[in-house]
Amino acid sequence: MEIIPAIDLIDGKCVRLSQGDYTRKKTYSDDPLSIAKQFEDAGIRRLHLVDLDGARMKQVVNINVLRRIAVNTSLRIDFGGGVRTDGDLEKVIDAGAEMVTGGSIAVREPEKFTGWLSDYGPDRIILGADVKDRRIAIGAWSETSDQDIMEFIGYYQKKSVKFVICTDISRDGILTGPSIELYREIRLQYPEIQLIASGGVSSVKDLDRLAEVGVWGVIIGKAFYERKIQLSELKPFLS
Repeated sequence: MEIIPAIDLIDGKCVRLSQGDYTRKKTYSDDPLSIAKQFEDAGIRRLHLVDLDGARMKQVVNINVLRRIAVNTSLRIDFGGGVRTDGDLEKVIDAGAEMVTGGSIAVREPEKFTGWLSDYGPDRIILGADVKDRRIAIGAWSETSDQDIMEFIGYYQKKSVKFVICTDISRDGILTGPSIELYREIRLQYPEIQLIASGGVSSVKDLDRLAEVGVWGVIIGKAFYERKIQLSELKPFLS
């Protein structure tokens, strides 16, 4: 199981929100690169980098932070937030993103997202399935679509999606534990999907539970920053 720490960006700073609420923001560092280097030094290989400004403004904003981390670390970066056009996608890949996550675009413009899968391949394009009450949320989580989570994943599996990040918004940033039953349901219905769990992780015990479910990876955010999980505790997962 891949351990994937998250760095969420507002005004170029490392922050965390609670349940996607921009009014419930806490800043943890003015220097995201230093945080990324801590992850790299601990033996972590991947990074989930989220442009929260971009998600809200519907355009990529924190491209320079992406570039700095890509140039100065060996982390394999998955970038999301504000990627809406072909030009956005090319820009973040040129800046060093190995993978790009699309959520709102996959709901609003399925033909474009499917085209990205075709042009760049399923190893580079991740489906972002942010869920609220089993419905897909879009627009920086400010809107809930009418698309059911299971149908949404199933549709894009037929379009060759390989990687899916599923975030339960109700649990994100509040350290109450991940949505184990939801991830188990997805794994049972779509065993070929490389499922990345996100939201609610609060302890190493949560990681053990997710490993038992069989998720491909897990994104950890606030648990790092609030010291609920120490980097040294992750060694068994990084070997």
